[in-house]
Amino acid sequence: MNYNKTNLISDSKIQIKNYFPERGIEKIREEIFEGLKAQEKYISSKYFYDELGSALFEKITKLPEYYPTRTEKQILRTMDWVFIQNLKNLNIYELGSGDHSKISLVIQHIPEKYRKTLTYSPVDISASAVEQSAKNLRKIFPEIQIQGYVADFIHQLDFIDDNSNRLFSLFGSTIGNFTEELSFDFMQKVNHIMKSGEHFLVGFDTVKDTQTLEAAYNDKQKVTETFNLNILNVVNQLCKTNFSTKDFRHIAFYNKQQNRIEMHLEALKNITVTSRYLPESIKIKQGERIHTENSYKFDNEKIKRIAEQSGFQIKRIFNDSNNWFNLALLQKE
Repeated sequence: MNYNKTNLISDSKIQIKNYFPERGIEKIREEIFEGLKAQEKYISSKYFYDELGSALFEKITKLPEYYPTRTEKQILRTMDWVFIQNLKNLNIYELGSGDHSKISLVIQHIPEKYRKTLTYSPVDISASAVEQSAKNLRKIFPEIQIQGYVADFIHQLDFIDDNSNRLFSLFGSTIGNFTEELSFDFMQKVNHIMKSGEHFLVGFDTVKDTQTLEAAYNDKQKVTETFNLNILNVVNQLCKTNFSTKDFRHIAFYNKQQNRIEMHLEALKNITVTSRYLPESIKIKQGERIHTENSYKFDNEKIKRIAEQSGFQIKRIFNDSNNWFNLALLQKE
């Protein structure tokens, strides 16, 4: 991750601003240490995405077991885009943008004469992801403007320009990584910065059979395992800790009661975690787990509740023939 640069690319049609340093590295360490000291230890899933983590996740999205990305992309290819009534000077904000593959499918639906006036604004915690996405997208659509932001979009949204014709998006069921309380809070924050009549396109992974869900997070090539373990390398980088990925194993399972996939790292032996920023070490016992991610699954009733309680009207829900994934088109009332 990059926390110091404010201008990452020298290109007349690409500008990238880094707002992430405003949180401060001290706050980040405080958050991570708080999770590691908790009785039920955890590390926020947002710390998966350093340069290697982003590359690993991109590899995960292409695995045969991992259905969400290919299913969502199929929906994006075939859905009706007539809801965007004003295409001139459109600014598309993609929150938690990751790579460029999904937004490319959106831009393809926009006639070329309007692409010349289009601004794409990726927002992601990973500077490398924003930078690489911007470069790749410019090769495909050299006519568009790109204004990228490195930021924690869960907490930082006040930099978003309110003077443009805007479409907001949150793909990949990123909303599923939030607790129900946080998802309501986040959706309300987005609603607050939107103008009446603007649209927010949100991906929701659906409830389905346990075998399909668990296979998606326990792939045969063990890419997800490597991705999960890599969060320890990110913590080492940020907090100067002494984690070794060899001391943990990847665990992912479906919690039916909570309608969520859980990912954990389980200690293979007793471990003592030290850091120059810690006054005393942290003890992790053999068999103890660090909770790294939740991925909640949604039915239509839950989508409706989240949308309406956050101040949105559901205009339409786009889905695939198996109903494995939903893209909800929300509009601020």
